[in-house]
Amino acid sequence: MPPISSRLLVIAIDRLPAWILPPYGATWVAMQTLTALAGRGLVFDRLYATTDEAQGTLVDLIGGLEDVALVTDDPRFAAAGPTNGLEARATVQVVEALPKATAAAEPEATALARLFAAAADAVARGSRHLVVHASALGIAWDAPEDFVAAYQDPDDPPPPPGAAVPDFVAGADTDPDLLVGIRHVFAAQLTLLDRCLAGLLEAAGDGPWTVLVVGLRGMGLGLHRRVGPGDMPPYGEVIHLPAILVDADGRMAAQRCAGLATPADLGATLRELVGNAAAAELPHEPWQGRSLAPLLADWSAPGRDRVIATTRGGDAIVTSGWQAIAPRESADESAAAGVRLYAKPDDFFELCDVADRCPQELDELAGLLAMLAAGGLRQAWTAPLSPAVERGHG
Repeated sequence: MPPISSRLLVIAIDRLPAWILPPYGATWVAMQTLTALAGRGLVFDRLYATTDEAQGTLVDLIGGLEDVALVTDDPRFAAAGPTNGLEARATVQVVEALPKATAAAEPEATALARLFAAAADAVARGSRHLVVHASALGIAWDAPEDFVAAYQDPDDPPPPPGAAVPDFVAGADTDPDLLVGIRHVFAAQLTLLDRCLAGLLEAAGDGPWTVLVVGLRGMGLGLHRRVGPGDMPPYGEVIHLPAILVDADGRMAAQRCAGLATPADLGATLRELVGNAAAAELPHEPWQGRSLAPLLADWSAPGRDRVIATTRGGDAIVTSGWQAIAPRESADESAAAGVRLYAKPDDFFELCDVADRCPQELDELAGLLAMLAAGGLRQAWTAPLSPAVERGHG
């Protein structure tokens, strides 16, 4: 496929789970710009991270691209080159996000706004490929109070004060109103993010941009007791990522891809779309990226039968029909032991463990997880799957 875009605009957001965004069903969250992008682009319904290390996922997305301007709030990227996995020719600008004690008085004073203002300046300087990397969602929830108030009903208890990102494990005595309030504050951050995204797109204008908005990893918001960026088992809160790809030529607008994909696949796609010769090379390992660019023409891109995630909180295998999770003891907040099994896509939030009801599927997936734990990474990615495990019972 010939390149279809002379310029890329990639907005990579750390700590952004798919489930709380309007294009993925959370219509109560106000994100008009992101919703409009979904209407113009291809939404990936089942993109899964293979790790909870955001730096590695970012490299999977943009590593190998040339002539990249990276605007980031993470100081680890201060020097481009081998130390961070990016090409030495990339230019890097750091606008560090710092923890804050109180909310900002104005949107322009927030960490996200400062980052996106620097990105808009980079657009004005004529960068060919611009990558905006935001980690602020895991550092400071500093949206002004009126952003939070927009999510509060008159009878709601007040949300948690301050701009600190919470990090705790909810217990039986945790007030449910506290969890609701925390999600309201996070939703306010998303509305702020959406406003910043609108400003950046306005600065970019109507030029021949291919735009990708993508998450790097999620964060617990109480669906599985963990709240905040602390380690937790690899539920969808952590590894199910949003991704919206808006083609410069408008192909596949308002379409959805239901197939399994990884950030490395999106990275291979970006390289092909801008004509990098390396994109034509076949991957040597099953976890390496496979270009999905043919989706934009005729839906002929290669599919995956599984995605394997290895995180600090445990391991997971996701197929079209199942998600199996083997938590690590240090991150396991449940009294239940062993591998957990969830039917996909029906159990969107992984709330109903059916391990005791589907013994054959459990045994097969648990065997792959045991293989993975024993160091058999390639075998876990390539061992044949039974039709029941690959496709589920839907």
